[in-house]
Amino acid sequence: KQWYQRRVRATQVEVNPFGLTDQNEVVCFDAKINFDDNAQFRQKEIFAMEDTSESDPRELEAAEHDLNYIAMEGNIACLVNGAGLAMATMDIIQLHGGSPANFLDVGGKVQESQVEKAFNLLTKDPAVKAIFVNIFGGIVDCKIIATGIINACNKTGLELPLVVRLKGANMEAARELLANSGLDIAAYDELDEAAGAVVEFVK
Repeated sequence: KQWYQRRVRATQVEVNPFGLTDQNEVVCFDAKINFDDNAQFRQKEIFAMEDTSESDPRELEAAEHDLNYIAMEGNIACLVNGAGLAMATMDIIQLHGGSPANFLDVGGKVQESQVEKAFNLLTKDPAVKAIFVNIFGGIVDCKIIATGIINACNKTGLELPLVVRLKGANMEAARELLANSGLDIAAYDELDEAAGAVVEFVK
C-alpha cells in the first residue's frame, strides 16, 4: 500500500468492506483511491479517468483557470487567497448574520486574468447579492488583485455591491488604484468592519 501511494501520489488507498461468500471466497465490495492534485502533471493517465459528469460545472470551469471554487447556499460571494483565510472569511460573515455563497480561493500565484475569471464565476450565480474580496498579500501582490478587480468590473459592468479588504504587499498602491478607478467600491482596512459592511448590503 505504501509503495503504491508513493508511486502514484495517492493520498488515500482504502479497500472496505470485504465480504465472505457462501463459497468461502473473500470479495471486495468497495474501494476508494484519492490522488494528490499537485501530482496531476505526473499522473496524467490516472487523472484522465476522472468522471466529471456529476461535478458542479462552475467548479470545473474554475479548475481550468487554477482557481478553487466550491458553491454554497448563501448570497455573499467570497474571493480570497488561501484556504485558512477563506474559512475565517466565511466564519466572520456568518458571525455578522450573513451567509456565504461560495468558497473561491485564487491561490498564491494569482494573475490579473484569474481575478477577472473569478469575478465572472461569482456573478454567474443568481443568488449572489454582494461580493466580498478579502486578500492577505503575503505572497500575493495586492496591486495585481486591484487591477484585476478594476478590469473585471469594467468588463462585466458589475452592479452588485463590492466590498474589498486588501492587506500586505503593495496594499497602498492597490488602494490608490481602487480609489482612483471611478468605481463604486467599498474599501476597508479591518476584516470585522468589512464583513459587517457586506452583510448590511444584502439585508
